[in-house]
Amino acid sequence: MALSRRVLLGRLAAGGAAAAAGGAGPAQAAPRVGGRRVRTGFDHLAADGYRLLDGQRVGVVTNPTGVTHDVRHIVDVMHADPRVRLTAVFGPEHGFRGTAQAGGSEGRYRDPATGLTVYDTYDKTVRELTGIFAQSGVDTVLFDIQDVGARFYTYIWTLYDCMVAAALAGLRFVVLDRPNPVTGQAATGPVLDRRCASFVGREPIAQAHGMTVTELARLFNGEFVPRTAGRPVELATVAMTHWRRADFFDATGLPWVPPSPNMPTPDTALAYAGTGLFEGTNLSEGRGTTRPFELLGAEGLDRRWAQAAGELDLPGVHFREAYFVPTFSKFQGKTVGGLQLHVHDRAAFDPVRTGIGLLVTAKRLWPHFAWRADHFDHLAGTTTVRTMIDAGAGADEVVGAWRAELARFRAVRERYLRYR
Repeated sequence: MALSRRVLLGRLAAGGAAAAAGGAGPAQAAPRVGGRRVRTGFDHLAADGYRLLDGQRVGVVTNPTGVTHDVRHIVDVMHADPRVRLTAVFGPEHGFRGTAQAGGSEGRYRDPATGLTVYDTYDKTVRELTGIFAQSGVDTVLFDIQDVGARFYTYIWTLYDCMVAAALAGLRFVVLDRPNPVTGQAATGPVLDRRCASFVGREPIAQAHGMTVTELARLFNGEFVPRTAGRPVELATVAMTHWRRADFFDATGLPWVPPSPNMPTPDTALAYAGTGLFEGTNLSEGRGTTRPFELLGAEGLDRRWAQAAGELDLPGVHFREAYFVPTFSKFQGKTVGGLQLHVHDRAAFDPVRTGIGLLVTAKRLWPHFAWRADHFDHLAGTTTVRTMIDAGAGADEVVGAWRAELARFRAVRERYLRYR
């Protein structure tokens, strides 16, 4: 496996180097969308001649989503530019070049395209990350990864852990912004209880946080990093232009690069903040299909689930009876019955409320329903959701239980928002 992965990384990197050879200047302009075009944090960093990085040895935390508008990787672009002293790359879950599945990474290796050492940050403690940063010899850590807007997506906690490690190591930290693909509208869902903290949720933010990565970085640095590191990190953020909080990803003009193997489209991201909870049950969340987190099911479920879900009258979504055979993960190679979500009104759709409604109905209809209790509580960020559903609570009652804590988080969140 190690040899085949190195071969694959070499082929991927060779393609990236060929693309980078076309020029090391700022990325080409994005296509206009409705008279606007979104420019990312990297666009602005490059257009400014990388002045924010002057005189610094720079290490980049990134993955395949760190691309320009013409899909050149920013590592290849910066490495080819004499104005940037790029000395290291830090790979998160799934790896820098993206060859690893969920719960995996690429390890430490030398990138064939650039010759840079790629350090593995996945599943590392803050102390280990501090040591990695020291070993790399960088002065500034740069972060550029596309998020999907859900608390339990691990990249934002890689951001947090790296910020804490940088604060402890006395390094600068720079975050380049990209859009929240499911809009930056109001936060929804339960707020994490620190007793349920893990790598899918370190600190008390809402399940669907409605923030961009620079907004999260500012919130982390203002509210949480000093509590863990004893002081805030020296933080700089580079904002986007022409992005509005109500924009879905298809309004940005940016290319969609899957942030992880089971996040193939922006539609996946739209459902994920709710249906990702099914990872904490024995039902399939659609891994091993072409529509993960939109297809859900189990052996023995049938059309009754889609019918029961439809009767909840959840806004913005229809449910279709569906059958599928996962190629890996739960129920691999077996015929699974269940449903597919079809979002017909994105503005009205609430993924977390939808996920809760689907859990309530699945537990009622499928006699073999079971929780992966610890994992589910880490995903939900609380034991309350699981215990209320076990006690027979309906979706409205469960959603109502987090209203007060969500209101408190929204008030804190408001101080760190930077886009209208």
